[in-house]
Amino acid sequence: MSEELNNNYSTDSIESLGILGGVRAKPASIGLENNDHTFVEILANSIDEYREGYGNKIIITKHEDKSVSVQDFGRSVPMDINSKGEYAYKKVFDELWSGGKYSNNNGDGNYLFSLGTNGCGSTGTNYTSDFFEATAIAPNGYKYYIKYEKGLQQTELLKEKHELNYTGTIIRWLPSKEVFRGLSEINDTFIHSKLKEQSIVNKGLKFVFINELKNETTEYYYENGVIDYITELNEDKNFTDIIQWESESKGRDNADTDEYRLKTELTFCFNNEVNHMQYFHNSSWLANGGTPEEFIKNSFTSSIDKLLKDKYTKGEKKVTFNDIRDSLIVISSTYSTISLYSDQTKKAIDSKFMKDSVTEWLKNQLEIYFIENPVEADKIATQILINKRSREKAEKTRLDVKKKLQGTVNNLTGRIDGFVNCRSKDVTRRQLTLVEGKSALGSTKQGRDAEIQAIYALRGKILNCLKADYDKIFKNDIIVDLLKLLGCGVEIKSKHNKDLNNFDINNLKWKEINIVVDSDIDGGHILTLLLTMFYRLTPTLIREGRINVIESPLYEIVHNDKSYFAHSDAEKDSIVKELGNNVVIQRSKGLGENTPEMMWETTMNPLTRKQYTITEDELQEKYFDLFLGDNLTDRKGYIEDHLHEYLEEALD
Repeated sequence: MSEELNNNYSTDSIESLGILGGVRAKPASIGLENNDHTFVEILANSIDEYREGYGNKIIITKHEDKSVSVQDFGRSVPMDINSKGEYAYKKVFDELWSGGKYSNNNGDGNYLFSLGTNGCGSTGTNYTSDFFEATAIAPNGYKYYIKYEKGLQQTELLKEKHELNYTGTIIRWLPSKEVFRGLSEINDTFIHSKLKEQSIVNKGLKFVFINELKNETTEYYYENGVIDYITELNEDKNFTDIIQWESESKGRDNADTDEYRLKTELTFCFNNEVNHMQYFHNSSWLANGGTPEEFIKNSFTSSIDKLLKDKYTKGEKKVTFNDIRDSLIVISSTYSTISLYSDQTKKAIDSKFMKDSVTEWLKNQLEIYFIENPVEADKIATQILINKRSREKAEKTRLDVKKKLQGTVNNLTGRIDGFVNCRSKDVTRRQLTLVEGKSALGSTKQGRDAEIQAIYALRGKILNCLKADYDKIFKNDIIVDLLKLLGCGVEIKSKHNKDLNNFDINNLKWKEINIVVDSDIDGGHILTLLLTMFYRLTPTLIREGRINVIESPLYEIVHNDKSYFAHSDAEKDSIVKELGNNVVIQRSKGLGENTPEMMWETTMNPLTRKQYTITEDELQEKYFDLFLGDNLTDRKGYIEDHLHEYLEEALD
């Protein structure tokens, strides 16, 4: 062997970091994901005070040293000596798995439905911070203060009389870079998002965020909680009223577990354009869902399927939750007297009792709602059927497109009518030139650099892709053949056709795509339709500057056996004026009439052609909508306002 084995592993190799050292070395062992997560743990305790009816405001401050403080106006954290002669602050800030929320389920606890439950948050935050300070303004008229550095107590418990007219707790801390891989400052965006979330499910609780580093103050407050938030989301596009239902129950997940109390609040409405789903448990946002996601999915799918029973066509498949979700705004907020979280991060919960009981309750509620509100029920049924049939149509289109676009350029040369490949296989050099009609194919083919320039002759004008639906677009052979040649797939914006998205610019078979058109009205029309197609199906190619426009000259002016080319009447007149007498002017009859030599000199030669690079800035959405969309009123207005400019140019 190249290296000797290490035989020094023995009883002396076993070490102990201790509890403090272990938490600082591996904060994830107690559920602390990162430095931002410490903010959630401290904020949760203040929110629990509000939920018990103490205080209606929480002030969060980011200080100039980048530490954060959270101040509430609750009963204050107990700090003094208890009946056993123990300091309470040591259990809260310096002892894992201790706290005041373990007796919630038997009715003896101080917090019935608490966000913090495991007794790790405050201690874990203390242990993983460079410094940690706790101030308690107690109802007994005393103010308490304690300070830690890297989890070690620095002061005795300071206690003094106060004459303040409020009570509460202030926690200030700075996460340690040593613990969190060089990160100490809690992210502003994270703070804003958490305060927004908590203001939604804690109606009437005001959060004030003071950022001393940016000299700004932000408030989060929803007087009616979830209802106000959904009103904000709706953007006045909801077609049903906002409904909120509440229930309470008791049960157990299996015979070997304790019975616990469960509260459920479910708020929803249906919207034509906006959809949103969010779940909270004991005020914690369930980013990974779990049980609430299941009972919402099962209840709404089953109930709406019954609603649609007489509306399905013969043989039609049943509705899926995806069809419902497209038009549903729903927020669930559940509460339990025992912890149902999967872990300390509180991002998901799992409960058989909750799933079964809430699903049954919610199905009954929906059935009654549909019976008592037939007008809204019919609106919901109609919209969900539209979603369903649009999804099914989109899926059929996706499969058809996938089938049609299978293959590569190399094995398609004999199968795409009007396509002539180039010799090079080097994608960094290959160019695809688009011309109109097979009449242009001969001269273009002969007047090109056959090594790197491929030609595709379009067979007539293509669709206006801005107005056509995707099903019609992908039935157009010209467009499908062109997409095969590109090889990069398509980009779809429509929510019902998003599964068609398979665009990858790295699969593009060409360095650039050149659109060659005549410098006349017909050429302009063809160019507009092609650019519209790229804008609708592959906008990234435009944005990345991979689309070029090349104008074939409108006139050839011969003087003393030398040819000059003009792309407009104005350019022609300027050349004639400069050359003087003895000129012969020939108007181009189209690309097909050009000689190979003329094609190379004026169109195919990169050094002499008149070329434009099309970028997204030059193709703004409003102009596509104005000129090619359904905006007839504005289009007429534009013509009325600008027609004189085009007439004056023509007369000149």
